[in-house]
Amino acid sequence: MTSCFSTKKGVKTTLSVFLAITLFACAFITDHESSANPDTDAKYTLSQFGSSGEEVRQIQKKLKTLGYYTGAVDGIFGSQTRAAVKAFQKACGLTVDGIAGPKTLRYLGITTDTSFNSSDVYLLARLIAAEARGESYTGQVAVGAVVLNRVSHPSFPDTIAGVIYQAGAFSCVTDSNWNVTPSATAQKAARDAMNGWDPSGGAIYYYNPRTAQSKWIRSRPVITTIGNHVFCA
Repeated sequence: MTSCFSTKKGVKTTLSVFLAITLFACAFITDHESSANPDTDAKYTLSQFGSSGEEVRQIQKKLKTLGYYTGAVDGIFGSQTRAAVKAFQKACGLTVDGIAGPKTLRYLGITTDTSFNSSDVYLLARLIAAEARGESYTGQVAVGAVVLNRVSHPSFPDTIAGVIYQAGAFSCVTDSNWNVTPSATAQKAARDAMNGWDPSGGAIYYYNPRTAQSKWIRSRPVITTIGNHVFCA
């Protein structure tokens, strides 16, 4: 009888200890996950501190091209990569969290969009080359983004060709600049804009304040200024 009671007591004690350890472990894991993913969109995170692989290499290459990253393209998301992501996010007006989530990747142009063909890329690159030659790379992408924003806007044609060739939309299509073969940089900027990077912040107009004569364009709400261009709604 005594032996039987002792066994039951030992089992109860063992179960109590196991339960306490399990609860502690669960609390630790929950707390760890919470601190690792502090925002509510954590489940959508693609690359962050500690990540590694091909996507991280693409992020590093893009940031290096844009001048935000000077480290090795090694596919390891370390502190230097995180700092570069934060600097890029700040420059683009994104949430500065150092996490390369879907929106940050879109702004970096690291997505695949098959809705445009090679003719669209080339045509958009021609416009970028004619309109933004001499501007920074970000400024060139922004000009391309304006065209794409118009494609999506109900007040404009719904194709790239329709937007570019709309009467009076872009004066460059009627001058000598239009016959210049777009550079590899302009074509890359066109692809980045098509992949979702929009440095203009959703603008559907832009102008050079030093040359623009229209009072109407100057009355549009300004979103941002990149180089010599003012981008507006």
